[in-house]
Parts: sequence; structure tokens; C-alpha cells
Amino acid sequence: MLALLAAGCVFFPGLFLLSKQSLKSVLGWSEGDAAIVSARLVSSVQAVMACSAGGIIASSCKDVMEDKHWLTDTYILFATPYFAYDIYAMFLCYWHKLQVKGHEEEEEGGGSMGAAAAGYLRREALMVLHHLFMVAVCFPASVFWRQGRGDYFQGVLFLAELSTPSVCLGKVLIQFNKQHILLHKVNGALMLVAFFSCRVLLFPYLYYAYSRYASIPLYSVPLVAPWQCNMGAALLMALQLYWFCLICRGAFRLLTRSLSSAPPVPADSDRLLPPDNGYTSHQADRETDKH
Repeated sequence: MLALLAAGCVFFPGLFLLSKQSLKSVLGWSEGDAAIVSARLVSSVQAVMACSAGGIIASSCKDVMEDKHWLTDTYILFATPYFAYDIYAMFLCYWHKLQVKGHEEEEEGGGSMGAAAAGYLRREALMVLHHLFMVAVCFPASVFWRQGRGDYFQGVLFLAELSTPSVCLGKVLIQFNKQHILLHKVNGALMLVAFFSCRVLLFPYLYYAYSRYASIPLYSVPLVAPWQCNMGAALLMALQLYWFCLICRGAFRLLTRSLSSAPPVPADSDRLLPPDNGYTSHQADRETDKH
């Protein structure tokens, strides 16, 4: 267990540092651009690994409650440090964006690191709380409390990361002012489909899968499921619907701008996208009203 946790602690920050240094030395990128793109890269790599693990686990478990797969606990242990790393990586992205001309004065305190940290925690409070929740609650629940049952459901949950690479690519394209090319539009459509399929429909599918397993009507599943599962699913489902509405809202704005031949969308319009792993704060929604 400790070896897998240590491996995750080394792999994700190590990949970030390696990518950032390579972009700076080989391509001559600035510190900010290299850090932001590297953070997106690590998020995409984690998403691909999670989806691969989830696909293998879900396809291998015929009995959705009792079948086990060694990769389930292995990947949970390995990936848990990612959520702690990502809090810091996203802060670095936020810090470097503040250095862009026109953004230094946005935060109180004259652009100091402390003011930036306070602004980051305000703007990304939901993302930070989610990551802390994943480490403090979901990690022990997945490894210990479920007592080795439900590997199939855990594998399906891993598939929620399918939308992350599209989110990351969209943010990178916006970062380099490529939001009007065909790739950005195609990627946006794929992101909508992936997010809706693997995040919004995820929880109804989990209830459906259990109803088939237990041979009970779908509406009866919440009545027999533990209250902790129902409460967690309800909260997460509500958040996914909220974020999906934000994505649709951003897509609609970009579409109407395009049809009306409006001026190009500002480079910081990546606020119309969810963060790399699909989580954002209500502050981001308010910020889009400025444009």
C-alpha cells in the first residue's frame, strides 16, 4: 500500500516537472505557458490511465457486487496522490495567469503570493474541497469501508474521467488563441457528449446496474441502498448537472458570438470550460458575465 502511494507521489509531480522543463528547454516556452500546459498534460494522462483501468475492471467483473479485480485497489492507491498534487498544480496555473498583463491588479494585495493563494481558494473553493474530499473520504471508503465489494461500480466511476482530455485540450487551444479553429469546435462537441455520457448519466446507470443485479425495479434501488450511497450520489449528480449546464451555457455563448460575427473571445475565456477534471466553482460562472 505505502509503495503504491509513494509511487503516485513521485509519478504525477515528476511528470509535471519533466514536461515543464522539456517545454522550456526544447521549445523555449515561458515558465507560465510550460507550467499550464504541463498541468493539462498530467491531468490528461491521469484521465487516460483511470479510464483504461475502469474499462478493464468493469469488463472483467460479471457479478457487479462480488467479483474482484486486483487493479481496483491498486489504481486507487496509486492515483490518490494526484488529487493532492492537482491542488498545487492548479494554483500554479492560477498564479501564472495573474502574471499576464491586465490581471496583476485583479487580486487585492498587489499580486503577492498570499493574495493569489486567497484568490485561488475563493475562486476554486469547490474544486479544492472536492479534491480534499477525494483524499479524506473517498480514499478510505473505496479501500477499506466497502470491504472489497463492488469493484464493478468502482471501475465505472473511473470512466467519469473520459471528458478530461477534451477539457484540457480546449483550455490549451484557448491559451494559445486557437479557439476559432475547427479542432476547437470539434473538441467542444466531443467534450459535451463525453461529459454528458460519463458524468451526467453515470449515476442513473449505476442504479440501473444494481437494479438488474438485484432483480428489483429501478425505483426501488434508493430504498434498499445505504443512505450514504444515496446522499453521495445525489450530491454528485447535482454537481454534474450544474457543471454540464455551465458547459452548455459557454458553448451557446461561443456559438452566438460566431453567428453574429462578434469580436474574438478573450484568451481567458477558458472560464467557460470546467476545470481539467470537470470541477469548478460558482465564481467562474460569475466571471463569465464580465465578457
